[in-house]
Amino acid sequence: MSEPRPDVLVIGGGVIGLSCALALARAGRAVTVLERAVAGSGASHGNCGTITPSHALPLAQPGVVAQGLKWLLKPDAPLRIAPTLDPARLAWLARFALNCTQAQVERVAPAKAALLNRSRDLLERFVREEGIDCEFGHEGELQVFRTRRALDAACTELEVLRAHGVPVEVWDAARVEREEPALKPGVAGGLYWPSDAHIRPDRYVAALAERARAAGVTIRERSEVSAFERDGARLVAVRFGSERLAAPQILLAGGAWSPRIVRDLDLRLPIQPGKGYSITYTRPIRAPRRPLVLAEPRVCVTTWGSGFRLGSTMEFAGYDDTLNRVRLDALVRGASEFLHEPVGPERVEDWWGWRPMTTDDLPILGACARVPGLWFATGHGMLGMSMSNASAELLAAQMLGQDTVLDPTPYSPARFGL
Repeated sequence: MSEPRPDVLVIGGGVIGLSCALALARAGRAVTVLERAVAGSGASHGNCGTITPSHALPLAQPGVVAQGLKWLLKPDAPLRIAPTLDPARLAWLARFALNCTQAQVERVAPAKAALLNRSRDLLERFVREEGIDCEFGHEGELQVFRTRRALDAACTELEVLRAHGVPVEVWDAARVEREEPALKPGVAGGLYWPSDAHIRPDRYVAALAERARAAGVTIRERSEVSAFERDGARLVAVRFGSERLAAPQILLAGGAWSPRIVRDLDLRLPIQPGKGYSITYTRPIRAPRRPLVLAEPRVCVTTWGSGFRLGSTMEFAGYDDTLNRVRLDALVRGASEFLHEPVGPERVEDWWGWRPMTTDDLPILGACARVPGLWFATGHGMLGMSMSNASAELLAAQMLGQDTVLDPTPYSPARFGL
C-alpha cells in the first residue's frame, strides 16, 4: 500500500523540524518528516545544549567585520572566514557586513529576545510535563572575563538586553571565583545570566523524536529530497530516492542545507553554514557548577551528570565537511586558560556541525509568497535549541490559521523577498 498523503510534509529532522512536526501533530494534522540522515544527527546533536536568552543581541554588530578581518590569517581565531571566490558566500558576507550597524542591533535584539524568552519558558514546561530525561538545568550561565577591558565592553550592552526582558547581574572577581571554584584565579569579573538554562541536546532531540512518533508523526530517515513538483506555481509534492510524496503544506526545516534543498525552486535563501565545533569528555572532578562562556577565547563549557563539553567557534568555509583539528585544539587551549581541569578523563567525541546563519541573525519563519504551499522554519543560527519551542508554536499557529502569541513580522520570509 502507498503511504497516506500527509497534511504537512516537513523537510528536516533536527530540533526545529521535529518541534514543528510535534506541534502540528498535536493540533490534529497528519505529519511526515523527511530527514536526509538520522533524526537529530546534525547541528542538533553536538552543540553545547545551552538555552540562552542572554544571546539576544545579533551576531551582526558594529566592529564584527573589523575583528573578522584582523583574524583572517589566524586559523584558530574564534571567528574564521575562509578565503573564497564563491559568489553566494561573498554576497552573504556583503549583506552581513551591511547589517553590522547599531540600527540593526536595535531592530533585531527585541525580536530575538521575544523568541528566546518565550522559548525558554516553553522548553522548561515541555521537559517537566513530558518527563523528559535530558539533564535539564536552570542554574543560569556565567560569562567569565580575564581582562577588565573585555568586561567593560560587554557591560555597555547590558541595558539593551534588560530593556527586552533579559536579566543579568555583574559579578566582581571575588564573587566569580567564590561561586565557581572550577576557575583558575585571576579573573576580572563576570556576567551572570539567571534565566539561561541547559540540556543534554542529543537526549532532548531523541526524546522529541519519540514524542513526535507517539503523536502520529511519520519520520522517514535517510530520505534526502531530490526534486519538487508544482501544479502551476503551487508546490504540491517532493521526490526522494525513487519515491514521491504529496502534501498541501510543505515545511522547509533543513537547517544549513536549506539553500541547497530549494535551489531548483529558484529561491535564494540568505543562509550560509557557520561551522561550530565541540569536544565531549567524561566529567572531570572539578567540573563547573553551571555553563560557562569563557569570554576572550569564546569557548562554551557545559557540564552534565553524564559528561562535559567544550564548544563554540564560528567558521565560514562553505559546505566544507572536514573536521578541523586546529579549531578543536583552540577549544582546549582556551579552556586551559580558565579552568583547573579543562578536559575530562576520557575524550568521547570530536564533533562539528553547520549552523544555518542568516544575514540579519533572525530565523526565517512563515509562508513563502513566491511559492504557494511552501513554508519556512530555518535560519536559526547558533540558537536552534534555544528558539525551537517558540518557533514551533509560532509556525504551527500560522499554518493552522490561528492567532500567534508573538508578532510574526520580524521573522517573515518577506523581508528577504521570499
